[in-house]
Amino acid sequence: MLRPRTGQGGALQDKDGTIDWVARARGLAPVVAAAAQHTERDRRIAPEVIAAIDEAGIPRMLMPASLGGGAADILTFNRVIEVLAAADASTAWCMAQTLASSHAAGFLDPQIAREVFGAPKAVVAWGPPGGPTRAQVVDGGYRVAGKWRFASGSANATWMGGHSQVYERDGAPRLDAAGRPVMRTMLFKPSQATIHDTWHVIGLRGTASNDYEVSDLFVTEPYTTWRDQASDRREPGPLYNIPLLTLYGIGFSGVALGIAEASLRAFMALAQTKKPGGGLGSQQVLRDNAVIQSKVAQATGRLSGARALLHESLRDIWQASSTAGTFALDQRAMLRVAITGAMDNAREVVDFAYHAAGTTAIFEGSAFERRFRDLHTALAQGQAHLSNFEAAGQALFGVEPTQRL
Repeated sequence: MLRPRTGQGGALQDKDGTIDWVARARGLAPVVAAAAQHTERDRRIAPEVIAAIDEAGIPRMLMPASLGGGAADILTFNRVIEVLAAADASTAWCMAQTLASSHAAGFLDPQIAREVFGAPKAVVAWGPPGGPTRAQVVDGGYRVAGKWRFASGSANATWMGGHSQVYERDGAPRLDAAGRPVMRTMLFKPSQATIHDTWHVIGLRGTASNDYEVSDLFVTEPYTTWRDQASDRREPGPLYNIPLLTLYGIGFSGVALGIAEASLRAFMALAQTKKPGGGLGSQQVLRDNAVIQSKVAQATGRLSGARALLHESLRDIWQASSTAGTFALDQRAMLRVAITGAMDNAREVVDFAYHAAGTTAIFEGSAFERRFRDLHTALAQGQAHLSNFEAAGQALFGVEPTQRL
């Protein structure tokens, strides 16, 4: 069950007993922000942050109520991640990853789901294959071998997963009705894997998005699942109609918006006192510069517009999932436009704040340089790729896109 939050003002509940997850995230923000430099330096989420997030129940906010989870909606998920990202992007990225991954709780045996996703300080890390993977069918489960990449949260992980191709006992690949390889996600403890310290990057350093591998690891059948597979599904709620890959986009777009919001706020605070040329030229502060005024207004509109479209799309998708259980092609297209558009608009806002801050921005520890690095690292993820707009455009023309929305 969700443990009541005892820190920072006690459990945050409305009069009707519901949980205000966004308020909880705001309560956590000072703790997350205070540890941000340590998270960056140590290349892992600071222990006090993990403890505070766990106490607030955040890792269980998307789990179904039947498993003691918060059963939150996708708009709340996005807003929580944005609040955390404004405090520290690495922390928010890991939470977006592990919260979206908790979608698998609706496709596992309830006892296993509680063990993996409901455990204290639960952080589940997994990533795409980094080469051939193999899950050989044996009595009771699989013999697994493979290597995977980008396991965000690996330094704090309590469980890991390996998306693996299934092979029959005779060594033949298992195929579905359409002739495609069958995949399963194998769940195992971090101690059962070899984690490679590969995450030496310019941004999101605290995510520890390392490579990892296993060799001849036995995984029992109950500790396996596959995303969105109807035969595995155990939960009826609206969350489980939404593809897991879409949930990642919902979370990661929240990261981008949070970084952009914090960058713009930091620049507007700086503009109150900073003078061009170190004060040797104009005595006018940046706030009073007509170009800066115009650019701040445009950046504010860009950020607010991107957020509004994303929130509208999330409400629309959640409503459709709660009623029809399926989504029209144009709904899927608009959600993809909103997710990728939010990340692209966040880039423009962050770039403006970074460049407009001048030399103030380039020093380590400034309010701009880490956020600039974090945002541009986040944009390397597939949810931000501009090719997503092509697929959305095809869908808006009524054509089922070749690239999954």
